[in-house]
Amino acid sequence: MGKFFGNLHLVLATGVVAAILVMWHFGASAPVDANSVLRWLHVFFGIVWIGLLYYLNFVQVPTMPAIPAELKGGVTGYIAPKVLFFFRYGALLTVLTGLAIAFVNGYGHQAMTFSGEGNVNLIGLGMWLALIMAFNVWFIIWPAQKKILGIVEASAEEKAAAAPRALYASRTNVLLSLPMLYAMASANLG
Repeated sequence: MGKFFGNLHLVLATGVVAAILVMWHFGASAPVDANSVLRWLHVFFGIVWIGLLYYLNFVQVPTMPAIPAELKGGVTGYIAPKVLFFFRYGALLTVLTGLAIAFVNGYGHQAMTFSGEGNVNLIGLGMWLALIMAFNVWFIIWPAQKKILGIVEASAEEKAAAAPRALYASRTNVLLSLPMLYAMASANLG
């Protein structure tokens, strides 16, 4: 058992096989099509993205001041870069699968322009909030974190200026995630 659960790729592959078996078994009551697969992937990538957003803001950032100086390198050198990789690509893939769902189902344009009604405009709001959040991830948080973590060359002053910029963008994303999640969960579009 230890060998199995010690191998993340094997666990993920087994999870995908289990999901395919569930799809096959319940296909009559929950048809498997491009839309259902996109929704499944959208939820998975969204959990990765928002889960890491909450991990960073609820756990890692508040805990860093209490970590002894000699141990901080373990977080900044090993954990944070890996977290930020999955955080960035979770954001990207969540947005791409969400946009694909909206356009495959024919409401993408109306949602993005708020020219639909009710739930279409609600999902549009969620989409725009997610796009703002993804922009923050890729164009504010990640460039700042590259400086903070020493992935790119930066002076002490540049690192010091990058820290609050990354924090404010990240906390903005926490703020926006709450109405975004409400909009996504409540729109109920087919």
